[in-house]
Amino acid sequence: MNLFYRDFLIRDWQSGDRTAAAEMIGSILAEYGLGWEPTGADRDVLHVEECYQSTGGEFWVVEQHGKLIGTAAYHPIQRGTNAVEIRKMYLRPIARRQGLGRFLLEQLEAAIAARGFEQIWIETVSILQEAVKLYESSGYQPASRVETERCDRVYVKFLVNPSL
Repeated sequence: MNLFYRDFLIRDWQSGDRTAAAEMIGSILAEYGLGWEPTGADRDVLHVEECYQSTGGEFWVVEQHGKLIGTAAYHPIQRGTNAVEIRKMYLRPIARRQGLGRFLLEQLEAAIAARGFEQIWIETVSILQEAVKLYESSGYQPASRVETERCDRVYVKFLVNPSL
């Protein structure tokens, strides 16, 4: 899968992306005063094949001029009904405020809907104000039962199956 948005390339994860993705996510977390948790909330970045690819999910990376500047992923979960969780949606500062985050979210939603899922769950933390605004303006509704220790907000969006 290769998608383009302006001069950004969005493509499927490759094992060679592991170090760059981990470093990027760690630096973005630090920007907001949050810690990198390689054995907790961020374990999935180090084990993409196990946590996403082998479970029916996808993990995408975003490049600009050959440099990894973002990630976005989802995988099926037991919460809800026929549900997935969007995770690891991060963009370096240079890629923000250009509509890329909204584009990524829309592309994730389209991929998720095409696979027949009915619910999308997202957990985040209040300090990530840009993410909170994006999710709320994209039709995600506040829910309860945050499962990730670092997070304090959970959202859900119910997809409508047009074939029904």
